[in-house]
Amino acid sequence: MPLAMNREVFITCAITGSGSTQDKSPHVPRSPEQIANSAIDAARAGAAIVHCHVRDPETGAPRRDVELYREVTQRIRDSEVDVVLNLTAGMGGDIVFGGVESPLPVVAGTDMVGATERVAHIAACLPEICTLDCGTMNFAEADYVMTNTPGMLRAMGKMITQLGVKPEIEAFDTGHLWFAKELVREGVLDADALVQLCMGVRWGAPDDLNTFLAMVNNVPSGWCWSAFALGQNELPYVAASVLAGGNVRVGLEDNLMLAKGQLATNAQLVERAVNIIENMGAKVIGPAQVREKLNLTKRAPA
Repeated sequence: MPLAMNREVFITCAITGSGSTQDKSPHVPRSPEQIANSAIDAARAGAAIVHCHVRDPETGAPRRDVELYREVTQRIRDSEVDVVLNLTAGMGGDIVFGGVESPLPVVAGTDMVGATERVAHIAACLPEICTLDCGTMNFAEADYVMTNTPGMLRAMGKMITQLGVKPEIEAFDTGHLWFAKELVREGVLDADALVQLCMGVRWGAPDDLNTFLAMVNNVPSGWCWSAFALGQNELPYVAASVLAGGNVRVGLEDNLMLAKGQLATNAQLVERAVNIIENMGAKVIGPAQVREKLNLTKRAPA
């Protein structure tokens, strides 16, 4: 594949995620106010898009509460800072089996709901973008499966598209891209699809460069894509993604450190990404340009 460096790059900041990072850094936001403030700071630092989950304000545990999403999105919209909103729709597909000898019944941690409930907060908040995890995957935990069946993805993709929200296809392996192409072929997703390549998430695509380029080469021409890697490879992947023609994602969902022994804030990670991109000779674009590029409409909830 000949390299075609991206000269106009947008940055997504993944603000808090749903992983068990809440007690590993004081900078991981929990409450709607903290999440919104961190998102606003990231936007001021140069992020055109903020990708938001919500958490229990007291414990930091992941939640799907529509009212928490309402508060986060309203706080961001009420600020003077413009940014593209990207909410997760990945929650509600978790199965934790009972163990190798007695997998059923499923055990604590299982959170499986229907398609309508999984996108209820999207319908209520109407962000410009929401994620669509385009496949089922084993995660690092022994008996946990992130479950997204073809039927569920068709239903969710159709609902999201009908809401006028752009799905961001989260691809954790090449098969997820294969199915995403099928969703476009079937008309479930629009032809100008948006993809996030998720590298180094156990047990999906590893974050070596050969696998990364295989993922890039499976993104159809005409689709817009971005990429990230976890942990210590998050910032090197800023350069790798730009060099391969893509956009970038950073944030505390994927990495807590700015450097060895130095805990980061979301704004600091965005600032570092801006420096990397600009030092490569590329330009960081803002939310207005991203809306034009991705054919997004900024809306308030009905």
